[in-house]
Amino acid sequence: MAESITAPQTDRDLASIAEARALARPAADSPALRRWQALAAEHHIVIVGGFCELGLDGRLFNSAALVDASGVRAVYRKAHLWDAEKLVFTPGDDAPPVVALPMGRVGVMICYDLEFPEWVRLAALAGADLIAAPVNWPAMPVPAGERPCDVVRVQADACVNGVFIAVADRCRAERGVSWVGGTVIVGPDGYPLAGPVTADEPAVLVASYDLTRARNKQISAHNDVLTDRRPLLYRQVAE
Repeated sequence: MAESITAPQTDRDLASIAEARALARPAADSPALRRWQALAAEHHIVIVGGFCELGLDGRLFNSAALVDASGVRAVYRKAHLWDAEKLVFTPGDDAPPVVALPMGRVGVMICYDLEFPEWVRLAALAGADLIAAPVNWPAMPVPAGERPCDVVRVQADACVNGVFIAVADRCRAERGVSWVGGTVIVGPDGYPLAGPVTADEPAVLVASYDLTRARNKQISAHNDVLTDRRPLLYRQVAE
């Protein structure tokens, strides 16, 4: 492909609200996003990455931007805040954006959002071929021979929605926190196309794929993962 998706990892652990506020910038005036635009133009790529966003009203958001050579195409504010994030950030209220790009339709969400099946389904229903998600997955004990549950959830998300999912996790330890190292690219059948990687060293994953494969949701002669839904039966889930 002439273009590709990369997903830088989100900001490091924040020691205080003051540190978050010192790092935060409005999306329209972010040196990081301007740098991403320059990199996207130089390397003919699309970048999805996390940043600490300062809202126009002074509130802080854990956000991610999709940036290409033309500039910022979408900004998403994380809707589901994890642990002490709730003490720093305001949760976003908008659904994950889905951006039409030359290679396909790309949705954006962040980390803990992936643990809510309804949220991933929203992006799939909005036409996402691929969901790009920067994450910070803290390491938890994993039984021998098993994959971290974070990776398993992403595989399930991809399979039940028939979409590609690209996740960029952190590695090594930082401020006393170790990470899963769950960077992975998963196909719409739920199986990894690349990764997951070790948590010990930085890595770049590459996978060749045709995103339009995700538009065929048929899984048998008589079944389709989206049209077989019966939303009226699931109303209690939303309530």
